[in-house]
This record gives sequence, C-alpha cells and structure tokens, in this order.
Amino acid sequence: NMPAGEPGGPDSEMFYDFGTPHDKKYGEHCHPNCDCGRFVEIGNNVFMKYQKRSDGTFEELPKKNVDFGGGLERITAAANNNADVFRIDTLGAIIKEIEILSGKSYSDEWYTKSFRVIADHLRGAVFMIGDGIVPSNTEAGYFTRRLLRRAVRHMDLIGMKENTLSTLVSVIVEKYQGQYPNLLEKQKEIETEIEKEEEKFRKTLKKGLKELRKLSGTQIRGFADGEKRPKTIKPVKHRRDAGKILFDLFQTHGFPVEMSLEEINNILINIGSFIKPIGEERQKEIIKDFDKEMKKHQALSKAGAEQKFKGGLADQGDMSVKYHTATHLLHQALHEILGEEAIQKGSNITGERMRFDFAHPQKVTDDEKKQIEDLVNQKIKEALPITYVDLSLEEAKKTGATGLFSDKYGDIVRVYKIGGDINPFSLEICGGPHVENTSELGHFRIKKESASSAGVRRIKAVLE
Repeated sequence: NMPAGEPGGPDSEMFYDFGTPHDKKYGEHCHPNCDCGRFVEIGNNVFMKYQKRSDGTFEELPKKNVDFGGGLERITAAANNNADVFRIDTLGAIIKEIEILSGKSYSDEWYTKSFRVIADHLRGAVFMIGDGIVPSNTEAGYFTRRLLRRAVRHMDLIGMKENTLSTLVSVIVEKYQGQYPNLLEKQKEIETEIEKEEEKFRKTLKKGLKELRKLSGTQIRGFADGEKRPKTIKPVKHRRDAGKILFDLFQTHGFPVEMSLEEINNILINIGSFIKPIGEERQKEIIKDFDKEMKKHQALSKAGAEQKFKGGLADQGDMSVKYHTATHLLHQALHEILGEEAIQKGSNITGERMRFDFAHPQKVTDDEKKQIEDLVNQKIKEALPITYVDLSLEEAKKTGATGLFSDKYGDIVRVYKIGGDINPFSLEICGGPHVENTSELGHFRIKKESASSAGVRRIKAVLE
C-alpha cells in the first residue's frame, strides 16, 4: 500500500517482558502481542532499504538507514521495571496529587481508569492551552474542550471537589518547566482557562447526565419495594438519528460525543441492563454521523446572517440562546447609557460570543463601557423573568416595544418582556428563542468596541 516514491523496509518491533503472570482470559498461551500486560511494546526499528517504483516494484536505496521510533515514557517504565507508565515521575506526581484531592487510592481498580483519564487529559490540555489552543467548539479548540470535559466527569467519579481541576496545573508545570519554560510563563492563563471551562461544563452537567440516562434506553429508577421494572424506550444505539441526538446533546449540554457514548455504556454496565452496551463498530458509525452534524453546523455558522434561524441566531444551541437574550439587555443598556439614538443595526451570534452593531457617532469611552457592563450584569443578578405575548403589529407599537426591520414583520408579532409587568427593563419585538430568566446568563463582559461603518459602532462581548 506504499505510495510510489516512498522509502520503506522490514520492521522490527521491540517488546519489554515485565514478567507479570499471564491472564488466561486473553488466551491459553502468552506472547508479545498478548493483551494481558506482561509484554509492552516500547519501540520499533524500520530498516529503510527500499524505495517503491511507480510500477509497484521496489529498488534498493543508495543509502540505507534505520528509522527508530520509541515511546519515551514506555522506555522509562521499562527502566523502572514497572509496566504501569502512570508510575513514572512526571505522571506519578499528578496521580499522587489526585489521591490527595479525592481521598481515593490509585491502586483501587475501581478508580484507576479515572485517575489515568484525569492525569493524561489534563496534561495534554495544559500543553495545548500553553500553545494558545483554548477550549472552544471549533477546530483544535474542540479537542482541548473534549479533554477537559472528560477529565471533569472523571473527577466526579472519584469524588474530587468541584472546581479543583486547575489546582493540578502547578504539578504539571513543575515537572515540565525545565524543558518547556512557556508553561511557567503562562501558568496563570492556563489555570484561568481550565477554571472557566470546568465552570461552564458544570452548569449543564447534571441536566446532561439525566438526558443520557434516558438515551441509554432505560428510565433509571430506585427499584423500591413494589416498583415495576424500568420502562424501556428505544435505545440510542438502535436509532438511525443517534448521531444527531448526541450532537443536540453536545449543543445543549456541552457533552462531547465520545464522552456521551462512554457514559451511556457505563450506565448500562453498572445497572446490569438487559440492553447491551454500544459496540465499537456502532460507536464509529454514530461518531461519523455526529461529525456530519458538526460540519453542517459549522457551515451554517460561517454563513452567518445569510443563513439565520428564527430570531437571528446562527444556531439554537444553549449558549446561542443565552447570547441572543443578552442582546436585549445590551440594547436597552445602550439606550440608557448612550441615549435612545443607539439603536440596533445588526447582530451576529454564535455559541462562543455575541457581536452587536448600533448607531452611535463616536467611540464609546472606557467609562461608558463599564457603565454598560455594570447595568447588564445588574439586571442579570436581579434574576428578571422573561415572558412574551403575541400581538398585532399595531398593538405591539402601542406598548412602546422596540421594533427593528418592521417591513419584514407579519400581522402578528411576538413581544418579549424582561422584568415585571410594571416598568419592565426591556420590551422588544423579536422572534426568539430566549432563556426564561436573566439569572441563567452568567457574567457579561465586553471584549472589544470598534467602528463598524460610518456612524455605526460594534461591540463584541462574551458570557462567562
């Protein structure tokens, strides 16, 4: 299968024999490729001798060499004569700190997997954030997010306290700063990003787990005396739209698809369900379908305003709905701080941030930006209810509701109100969707204010 022109040759794989007892569940006899753990591949040599021709034959290279590839940590484990790579000093230091934070023992087989996931995933995320790859829903940032969110889930499984994942960063930095000094330079930034990601994920974690229990195919209950057998529903593994279901779960609750599948299988195994766990081949099919949904979503987001959903959102995921709701608070805050002429001229909303254009003849000062931020956050803290009523366009105008692009409205419009019936903070004609209470929005922060066009300013903001 080598492409024409590529060099290659025979391969010699090297295994280290740790001498551990053979487990016969992996076969009657042990051998280097056995999965019982006695033999561990620590490297291989490729004897670069040939080059493939375009006709499929091979010719000898004029200069031959040996291409060696080895696992540094596996070789270290072999030097220590301990088959567990997580016992080497770099990873072992993280394991010890997790033991302190969780009160559990790494040697307890019930918890070993979770220890390894946290140590491995967090270390990878630290290096990625150190290189500027912060958690997000797009491109490389999605891998950082997946690593951290799976680590957070396994934190809970071993009883680590919430919001303590970032405390492990210092252990990793201490072990690697000699070879990677940038980690020490960016330690605080790395810790902050991890803190923010854990906090974000925890806001929807419980709801997501509840939904996963449903998707496992079993309505899980307590089995009290006299309680009936759990009611079964069509399990996700048999559904043709499984990839889309798990993508919706990712959009709403932030669950990466691999983590969702792992969680569903854990649920089925732990309750001894009569529904078998999802096999590897079926998981691959579901992940492939999930990726298709992700690409469709990304294409839609790039299309921006040209491919809007109802209400002007690029998608209707949980965070996009929050950002959309926040534009109402921002719009009213602009009116109160800058004046009634600061009307909306456009917006662009994704699950990562909001962009809001408004009429204003000059740059917004730092003091005005702070006043706008403070007012929006004040209304978030006041936990104002968000309600709506459907009215004719004429009736809506009589209420004093703010309206945009009125030539595009139908005979009946929806008026959203933020606050009580008497003197609500915001009253605006909008297609939705919105959250039910401002307390769901988190902390509002303006990241940038700049010119968009003549007489129009642009604010980019995030919810943290």
